[in-house]
Amino acid sequence: MQNLVTHELKASSVREILVLGDSHTTVFSHPLFKERFPNVLLNVLTVIGATASGLENPNSATKAYPVFRKAACETAAKRVVVMLGEVDTGFVIWYRAQKYQESVAAMMNQAIASYSGFLAELKMRFEVVCISTPLPTIQDDNDWGDIANARREVTASQTDRTGLTLEFNRTMQRFCAQNGIRYLMLDDLSLGEHGIVKADLLNNNRSDHHYDPDQYSRLLVEGLTGVI
Repeated sequence: MQNLVTHELKASSVREILVLGDSHTTVFSHPLFKERFPNVLLNVLTVIGATASGLENPNSATKAYPVFRKAACETAAKRVVVMLGEVDTGFVIWYRAQKYQESVAAMMNQAIASYSGFLAELKMRFEVVCISTPLPTIQDDNDWGDIANARREVTASQTDRTGLTLEFNRTMQRFCAQNGIRYLMLDDLSLGEHGIVKADLLNNNRSDHHYDPDQYSRLLVEGLTGVI
């Protein structure tokens, strides 16, 4: 499923920025972005369910890579913001490890290699900003919501999924630093005292695994100020 959101271009001084990612990028429609970045046109291409792991798979269910690549070829933007990985660290990596009887580390390395390759490809044409993957919000033994139900086969605890996400983000941060890609790391601001996501980042809708849009938009706006 694809959802293209484009804010109206009102003046020639407005700079377009392409945003590519999974369903978590819908936060960029929050009015705070327009308020804080009035001269920025956020062209947001959201592919629901997109994964870092699937970027190299031509048969992936979402077909995210060709969708993202087409948008990158057609945009007039010089800067691209990318946010992927939550589906990987929260589900796909664990599911593949179980299914193929491989280690979680091996499956994570595949996801990182795929994601890194995609960012390196974008870096050849754009200034790239990569945003850290949101921390898991689905609690242990949680049976509410379509997403939680779809991920029920994975038995990893929220603490374990959080640990994997933190490791994934640190690894991507190092890759970006080594390759001239800006990286917005939000882990320290998102992690609570009990080793899982802060309670105030949880969505008011208990069946929604995305961060609270008001809280998340504030984190992103502060982090992206001076970057975009």
